Amino acid sequence: MPNPSSPLHARPVPRALLAPRWWLAWFGLGILWLSSRLPMPLARLLGCAFGEAFHALVPSRRRIVRINLRLCFPQLSEKRRRRLAHEHFRALGMGFFELPYAWFTADRRLARSMDVIGAEHLRTAQAAGSGVLLLTGHFTTMELGCRLVALAGFPFHGMYRPADNPFADYWMLRLRERRLGLAMVPKVDLKQVIRLLRGGARVWYGPDQTLDVPGTVHVPFFGIPTQTLTATSRLAQLGRCKIVPYFPQRIGGWWRGRYRIVFGPALEDFPSGDDVADAQRINTLLEAAIREVPEQYFWVHRRFKPGRGDTTDPYLR
Repeated sequence: MPNPSSPLHARPVPRALLAPRWWLAWFGLGILWLSSRLPMPLARLLGCAFGEAFHALVPSRRRIVRINLRLCFPQLSEKRRRRLAHEHFRALGMGFFELPYAWFTADRRLARSMDVIGAEHLRTAQAAGSGVLLLTGHFTTMELGCRLVALAGFPFHGMYRPADNPFADYWMLRLRERRLGLAMVPKVDLKQVIRLLRGGARVWYGPDQTLDVPGTVHVPFFGIPTQTLTATSRLAQLGRCKIVPYFPQRIGGWWRGRYRIVFGPALEDFPSGDDVADAQRINTLLEAAIREVPEQYFWVHRRFKPGRGDTTDPYLR
């Protein structure tokens, strides 16, 4: 695991990854690098086509998306929800084809197509040297959005879960560290996260995908009681830091598309001492951001999985 004092991108490639078993993976990495040289409108168009193919060929994920949209947007007609599902798969495809730009493209090229709103909120939050938890959600623009936050002048530490594939694990860490400007930190190393926050660092955090683990409460998300992490309150308390929300958005379609990073004010009176109220506050914040670009949220995730002792599972219907 990388140490924040020794960034992974500053080290040589491990000799084990040069073995013949990884040559095909190296070829794939080269294809990603080459694809970052495509005009971005063409890449987004290819992403739309890829997303439509994914929608047609993977019925299990199509079903999850439709269930999520039915639960969260009951006021929409079935026709409108199906159209929103298509829009989501196209956004998902664009997000996949944007990966090479997040990892390989020069700063000046990306800067031409980005807008930053509310950066003063982040500067104000750190004016006294406070650490900041950059709170966001899992959107299809997440990877490129992270790159743009760093490009806006706010390098940060990312939190990650190690990949099973050592080649993918090494290169995702290396490329992310190089572009985010600071080392990645394993999600399980909470002591390191807390040390960084107390030292005035910025740390990325997306609490909207949960496992059936201790430290969750059921609070409404789009009106549905949903298993929600309470770790945000714990990190804010132990890290003595501010919580600054930010959300990436893709605007303008595939041809004239631009990218927008929107920072919100630091959360006041957080944590409140009430884990349920804090978790509800985070869900409400996230829900408002999703409503602005509903097709860009990660609807292929089973967001409404039952918790321990809960026998209801909407994905089994």
